[in-house]
Amino acid sequence: MLNKILSLTKSLISIPSTRDNKKALNDVLDLALKEVKDFTIERFEKEGFPSALIYPQKTRPKKFKIILNAHLDVVSAKDEQFKPYEKDGKLFGRGAIDMKGAAAVEILVFKELAKRVSYPLALQLVTDEEIGGFCGTKHQIEKGVRADFVIAGEPTDFGVNNKAKGIIWLKIKTKGKAAHGAYPWKGKNALWMAKKILDKIEKKYPVPKKEAWQTTFNLAKIETGNQTFNKVPDEATISFDIRYIPEEFSKKNFEKGKEILIKKLKKLVGNLGEIEIILFEPPQFTDEKNFYLLKLKEEAKKVLKKNIKTIVKHGGSDIRHFNQVGCQGVTFGPIGGDLHGDNEWVDIKSLESYYLVLFNFLRNL
Repeated sequence: MLNKILSLTKSLISIPSTRDNKKALNDVLDLALKEVKDFTIERFEKEGFPSALIYPQKTRPKKFKIILNAHLDVVSAKDEQFKPYEKDGKLFGRGAIDMKGAAAVEILVFKELAKRVSYPLALQLVTDEEIGGFCGTKHQIEKGVRADFVIAGEPTDFGVNNKAKGIIWLKIKTKGKAAHGAYPWKGKNALWMAKKILDKIEKKYPVPKKEAWQTTFNLAKIETGNQTFNKVPDEATISFDIRYIPEEFSKKNFEKGKEILIKKLKKLVGNLGEIEIILFEPPQFTDEKNFYLLKLKEEAKKVLKKNIKTIVKHGGSDIRHFNQVGCQGVTFGPIGGDLHGDNEWVDIKSLESYYLVLFNFLRNL
C-alpha cells in the first residue's frame, strides 16, 4: 500500500495547483477522481474553483456518518518544488504535508472501504482551502452536504486537533481636526487618538512571549492621509489581524457569539474611534469528549503505540464551516514539516501509519 500512496502523492505534487492556476486546479482534481471512478462523483464549482463529493450510493444520503475532507490546492512555490523527491525517509515537495500526502491516503482508504462499511461514508475533495474554503467546502455545505463527523487531513503530527482560532480583520478609524503643525492645540491629532487605542489594546491583549492559547492582536498597519510634516492629521486608520479563541464567546451560535465579541471590541475602543469589520471567520470547536474523536484517538494509539494528544491550532481549517451547521470534526494528519516553506516534507513511514489509523477507525465504527 505504501507504494500506491507514494505514487499518488508524487503525481498530485507534480501538478502546480495554486490559486491562480485554474487549469492545474481542475487537472489535480481530475487526477484524484480517476482513483474513485467506480463511485458516484458529484461535482461542484464556484467562482472557477472545482470540488467534488464522492460516495458509493447512487444518490447522496441526507447525512453521512463520516466525511474524509482533503484539499488539493497549495500555496505558491518555486518550480523545482513541484518535482517531488525522496531523501532520508522523507518525501519533499510543495503540498507534501499540506496536504497532498494525506489526500492520497484519504483517497485510497476511501476507495478500499467505502463499499464495505455499513454506514454512509464520503470523500470530499476541494481546491480552495488555502484561500478560505468558501468555494469548496462551504459551497458544498450550502448545497446540503452534512456529516456526523469530518476528518480533514491537515498536518498535525498525529495530534487530534479539535479547536482552532477564529479570524477577525478589522480597521479602527479615528477622526480629529486638522490644524497647522505649529499650533497643535488648535487641532485634534487623529494619530495620538490612535495611540490611545493601541495602548488600551496592548494592555488588554499583550503579545504573548511564547506560544499561548489566547486571543492575539497583530498590528498590521497604521495609516493616515496626511503627507506633510506641518499639519495636524485629522484622520488615521489602524488595521488588525485578530486570532480569537473559541472561549471568547458562545460556540453554539456563531451570530450571537459574533455580536458579543464585537460589543467587547467596541467597548474597548470606546469613543476614540469607529470599528469597521473586514472579515469575521468563526473558530473551530469540537468537544474533546466527542465519541468519534475519542474513537480516532483510540485507533491511533493502537497503531502508533503511544498516547495521542488532543491539540489546538492557531490557524483555521475547513472544519470551521462544518461546525457552523452543527457538524463536528477534527483535523488529523501525518508527520511533516516546513509547510509553505522551501523544503516542505512529509515523513514517508507516517503516511503508511496514517493509512492504518484511518482504515481501522473507519472499519471499526
